[in-house]
Amino acid sequence: MRSSDLLVIGAGASGLFLSLLAARRGLSVTVLEHGPATGRKLRASGGGRCNLTNLAAGPEDYFSDNPHFCKSALARFTPAEALAAFAEFGLAFEEKAPGQMFCVQGARRLAEALEAACREAGAGIVLNCPVRAVTGPGPFRVEGKAETFEAPRLAVACGGPSWPNLGASNLAFRLARQFGLGVVEPRPALVPLILSGVQARLCRDLAGLSLAEARVSCGGRSFLGGLLFTHRGLSGPAMLEASCLWRPGLEVAVDFLPGRCLEDLLRQGRTEFRGLTKTFLRRLLPGRLVAELAPPDAAEQPLAQLSNAELAETARAFQGFTATPADTEGFAKAEVTAGGVDTRNISSKTMECRDIPGLFFLGEALDVTGRLGGFNLQWAWSSAAAAAASL
Repeated sequence: MRSSDLLVIGAGASGLFLSLLAARRGLSVTVLEHGPATGRKLRASGGGRCNLTNLAAGPEDYFSDNPHFCKSALARFTPAEALAAFAEFGLAFEEKAPGQMFCVQGARRLAEALEAACREAGAGIVLNCPVRAVTGPGPFRVEGKAETFEAPRLAVACGGPSWPNLGASNLAFRLARQFGLGVVEPRPALVPLILSGVQARLCRDLAGLSLAEARVSCGGRSFLGGLLFTHRGLSGPAMLEASCLWRPGLEVAVDFLPGRCLEDLLRQGRTEFRGLTKTFLRRLLPGRLVAELAPPDAAEQPLAQLSNAELAETARAFQGFTATPADTEGFAKAEVTAGGVDTRNISSKTMECRDIPGLFFLGEALDVTGRLGGFNLQWAWSSAAAAAASL
């Protein structure tokens, strides 16, 4: 039996950061990782570049059935504090898009530095240690592959089932249910959406076409960013963010020319442009998109001859495109897991279970999902810091 002050299940971003902060506070910490290496998702984040935070991160950038939950932790450990913490490791950062801070040395170096700092602070990290059983509290006991570990405090930081090729699982949710906690149905998020029927054929015809900017709306919110047609549906940053709100049966709407009124542009062009409608549209939108979406009769007419009704119909084709996705591409293609441990069971200040002293859940295991652009890693750091401050 190996005893510690704190047991942490999962050596990902939140688990390692909690372990570092707890060890620096003088606690004996043991981290149990079922895989052969620490921080496997972290090493792959941002395509290996690691967008470790977003300077603009705030509660409005997160999705949850309990939307106020994340406020306290985000306010108490900010993006600036995250950058300062990692700068201690000799890492440098650059802003590659507004607010999006990347590690200059890359994701692998950041993960290695975080692991090294944990070990230097005295945290013990046990790799290749799948969890066989957990009991507790008083104390908590975790049965590993070859030995049993115990501690008065247990932090579950093993994320969700997104990226199963990196060893992700639903262990956190199974443990939550074991201890009688609610779990908001987990689902893939930041994931491409699959279309069906006529729209699936449209996507196959347009596969590979990307737009630098489109507006995608779903579930009462809109997201501005790139859009990509795939062989099965729609992807790209704007669609990935919309996927966080999508549920079966919900519609997504796409504006392929955000920030401009195509109907007004067509009306103005009707008095000034002497060519075909499709030629005018190609000045504003990709030719392949025009060929697929423009109403055929209007597209082949001179723009000057279009009626007001035809102008409106043509504008709607590009600024009022709607689809009801059939599904997502699943956890295998999802960057994060939405849903998770119901935060109504958890203290927003400490990440500790209200009814089970000493049991903590943090990071992706909780029903808190960030937008694309460094928000999910900031939640990992902030939730870990909140838990560490209460130990």
